[in-house]
Amino acid sequence: MLESLHISNYALIDEVNIDFGSGLNIITGETGAGKSIMLGALSLILGGRADSRAVTDPSRKSVIEATFRIGNYPALKRYCDDNDIEWDDTRCILRREINASTGRSRAFVNDSPVPLAKLSGVAMLLIDIHSQHQNQLLARPEFQLQIIDSLADNASLLREHSKRYHAFREAVRRMKAAQAALTKARDDEEYMRFQLEQLDELDLSEGEQEELERERDVLSNLSTLKHHLSEAISALDNEEGGALDSLRTASDALDECESLFETTDNFAERLENASIELSDILDTLQRVDSSLHADPGRLEAVEQRLGAIYSLQHKHHVASVEELITLRESLAAKLAALDNSDDTLRRLATEARRLQALAKETAAEITARRKVAAEGFARELTATASPLGMKNLHVDIRVEPADLSSTGADKVDFLFAFNKNQQPISVASGASGGEISRLMLSIKTIIASRIELPSIIFDEIDTGVSGDVAHRMGDMMRRISSSIQVIAITHLPAVAAKGAHHYKVYKQDTDTATHTHIRLLGSEERVAEIALMLSGNANDETALANARSLMQK
Repeated sequence: MLESLHISNYALIDEVNIDFGSGLNIITGETGAGKSIMLGALSLILGGRADSRAVTDPSRKSVIEATFRIGNYPALKRYCDDNDIEWDDTRCILRREINASTGRSRAFVNDSPVPLAKLSGVAMLLIDIHSQHQNQLLARPEFQLQIIDSLADNASLLREHSKRYHAFREAVRRMKAAQAALTKARDDEEYMRFQLEQLDELDLSEGEQEELERERDVLSNLSTLKHHLSEAISALDNEEGGALDSLRTASDALDECESLFETTDNFAERLENASIELSDILDTLQRVDSSLHADPGRLEAVEQRLGAIYSLQHKHHVASVEELITLRESLAAKLAALDNSDDTLRRLATEARRLQALAKETAAEITARRKVAAEGFARELTATASPLGMKNLHVDIRVEPADLSSTGADKVDFLFAFNKNQQPISVASGASGGEISRLMLSIKTIIASRIELPSIIFDEIDTGVSGDVAHRMGDMMRRISSSIQVIAITHLPAVAAKGAHHYKVYKQDTDTATHTHIRLLGSEERVAEIALMLSGNANDETALANARSLMQK
């Protein structure tokens, strides 16, 4: 329930702190005392538009904070967990701050900053504000559907249906995307086959380009390479003596004086190893030299091959043979898919039909439950609302087929007849504001015990009624308050007398300003307030007696 409300620096409110109780809380006050200001401040918690002009003192921020006492509330905990909002098992604190200098506002849940949408999402699970201005809700199809679903206890079934429906829509999306891709692929098929043929004809292999570029460099510089190779071979071995002959001479000379050296020096062995290594190098250089021969045809072939590779790379905007190979594989896969496209589309269409059938299955179950709930709700609403001055009321709740959607396959229409021999019509077409208010109160009386909503505020929905109807509306609010906390703003003494807690909103003047205040009334103060509402005079003995009589009843 709403445990406390703090408002500061907002319109005529300098600062108020209100502690609410369980059951039926009554708020009264003269017209213009500031009741609507309080509701406007509370609407900011629900995500209403913040107006910096409502900040009284621009040098400091305006703060509206509501503290709700909560217990086991799975829906709220699930919402907080899903949206990464800090969770407290006992209380939920919602706060909105408005900075007049910047024109911006900030939102908090349990002292952690959150986007305004998340503050609103939490608040809507905690409190419902209903006023005459919101009576148009009754004419909205989605609100009517929500009522029937709450009475049919369709929440879990709707979640399952929503999953199935969105899976079906995703399957349809995939099928349409495949159809679009197939249409485009067929338009491009001839060109793709031409591209693939070019790539297949080239028969590329990984690393080929680098090998060809190296071979081209060798063939282009063949004479220079052979000249340098010849010099290197001659330096190692020639008729006049080369490095290998010099090593053999050195080795023979050291053999003659081997006894003069330390055994660890191993000069002979080391020279032998060097000789073997140089011999191996010489053999390799000679093989390379013999393999290099002037072949103008080979150089031309390499240049042509590289030219073909470079041409395709430029054409396809790639930089390597590997990328061309990847492109070739991609084109081959697309054309293969195109060849198998009919099978693919049939498979996607079959899957979409399967998922549609599952969604229709849950939708049919939802429809059946809605029809049962609609029949019972029509009877119960007639019985509940008739004593409120609508004895000729006839209610017809229709559940009719509609296109499959995430909420099922139905449209719900609430039709009412308020007079004899009148055909039921939609509530927007022929109901007065007072009739709609009484219908809304009756509806919320019926669904109060079936919803997980801690608090509801009725803002003068009893306007335009009096006498016995006023008493009956007050009794309804009191019955609702046995299930959830009710806060009722009223001008009717008959309603005010039925409250468990009574608050008065009033204005006080200072030397410089007028401020709105609110306070909890004691028992005698309540009698005087109700007497004032009855006669305009809180000291009138007759009015005081009537006030006591109302409260005793």
